[in-house]
Amino acid sequence: MSHHDPDREAQVPEELAGERFDRALARMFPEYSRSRLKQLIERGEVLLDGGQCRPREAVVAGQTVSLSAEPTPQPSRVTAQALPLNVRHADEELIIIDKPPGLVVHPGAGNPDGTLENALLHHFPELSAVPRHGLIHRLDKDTSGLLVIARSNRAHVVLTEAMQAREISREYLAVVVGSMPAGGTVRASIARHPVDRKRMAVRDGGREAVTHYRVAERFAHHSLLRVKLETGRTHQIRVHMAHIRHPIIGDPVYGRRLAIPRGATEALAEALRGFRRQALHATALSLHHPVTGERISVQADPPEDMQALLDVLRQDTEARGS
Repeated sequence: MSHHDPDREAQVPEELAGERFDRALARMFPEYSRSRLKQLIERGEVLLDGGQCRPREAVVAGQTVSLSAEPTPQPSRVTAQALPLNVRHADEELIIIDKPPGLVVHPGAGNPDGTLENALLHHFPELSAVPRHGLIHRLDKDTSGLLVIARSNRAHVVLTEAMQAREISREYLAVVVGSMPAGGTVRASIARHPVDRKRMAVRDGGREAVTHYRVAERFAHHSLLRVKLETGRTHQIRVHMAHIRHPIIGDPVYGRRLAIPRGATEALAEALRGFRRQALHATALSLHHPVTGERISVQADPPEDMQALLDVLRQDTEARGS
């Protein structure tokens, strides 16, 4: 007698025929996270027509998949909180918000609440039924700008795949140290720092990371860059810019010790001393709607602190007569 008493059963649909077993599972049971499904396959808790199946094996339409395990438990410790949200787009499948600097995306150690996730659950209670409450990517606490949130299980599956396939285009504005002559591309693998686990570092054998940048505006000793991510590693832009010796202004982890350029206006010196976060803003987001396929593009101007910094940089550059 098998102890396999399925909690869920489903037939492989026509459109998933020939797909890998693990991928078909993720599409058929979006309420289970991918890591959970992987674990269940390894434990032999997922059967295909009553037998074990390797993750990479192709499935055939009409086969029966049975799972004997509960879905991924949602950590409903995350409480809804009435925090303001700047919603830039919302429809039945997805939401795009413009995150202010200083707001943490997920609750975690040191931030049990007061996060974007708490705010989302208040404004969109239906997200409590979506894996990871709809979050498919994140922005660092002090990076501002656009984030997409899946509002349904099917959107979560499609958007997660689109993000992995690099089909969601994201563009950032970064103010960096040094007047750069031209744009370029940084290709340098990123992994956890060998000593300081809170930091990332460029390391051989890390995960592939590619960042494209072009100069949008040049100042006397700084540059405003438009940056496009090809991969989305933790702290990628911050690590890559520091790696090419043009760290982002104000970056508390990867920046250099604050240097006030010679001959800087008093206003610029003050602005640089006062800018206490990385000057990085997710300014543009473009994707195909997960259901209709139409192109959705949203733009967001940098927040006031970054606008003010740019104004002062412009005035300083003019004052130098360059």
